[in-house]
Amino acid sequence: MNITYQVGDATRPTGDHPKIIVHVCNDAGGWGKGFVVAVSLRWREPERRYRAWHRGEETQPFALGQVQFVQVEDTIWVANLIGQHGMGFRHGLPPIRYEAARNGLRVVATRAKELGAQVHMPRIGSGLAGGNWEEIERIIGEELIAPGVKVTVYDLPQRQNIGQIVGL
Repeated sequence: MNITYQVGDATRPTGDHPKIIVHVCNDAGGWGKGFVVAVSLRWREPERRYRAWHRGEETQPFALGQVQFVQVEDTIWVANLIGQHGMGFRHGLPPIRYEAARNGLRVVATRAKELGAQVHMPRIGSGLAGGNWEEIERIIGEELIAPGVKVTVYDLPQRQNIGQIVGL
């Protein structure tokens, strides 16, 4: 089994099976850039719950490697995985924390098996978190694919050349 790559929107996962949409959050409580914008445009609850979690209003610790599962539809959950420390590069280092991502994905694998769900995601940890996709892909292979969880990674369609849009 390998990762399935497809062009599309990870907030609109395909298939009739239960789904967990995974994305990487920071441990600073920030929500407002990157994939979370698309999540918030589609569902309000993941952001609301993440912010409450950051404020200490949830029993689960708000820490690197933790995952908060938010049910947004009958068979769709959003997994807020805390896999980055802070926001932005510091001293030349990206905020991604590979071990935290690994630990979180291990939790996601367990929940996916309980729900009979497949995992859907953008290229987590490689955008604003600054991670190396090849490293993250390896971790996904070890923590999700190896235990038998099907994974689909979505890439947004390439933007068209402005000349094509205006008919030049």
